[in-house]
Amino acid sequence: MISSQKAAADDAERSGAGEQMCSVFEFARRYCLAKREGNRLLMLYGPIAPLRDLLANARRHSLIS
Repeated sequence: MISSQKAAADDAERSGAGEQMCSVFEFARRYCLAKREGNRLLMLYGPIAPLRDLLANARRHSLIS
């Protein structure tokens, strides 16, 4: 039990206190990103990433030419 609490505390320190984590799949779906862009973010961050980083690095291409 103590080791799981220590692991949770270590995760909180790494991600920053109060930083919101988000699933890359859900982020791509919510913001209507192309599958290619979702895959790019997945390769860059893994399955879960800070929302702030996803918002800063996502590229949303316009559908209007």
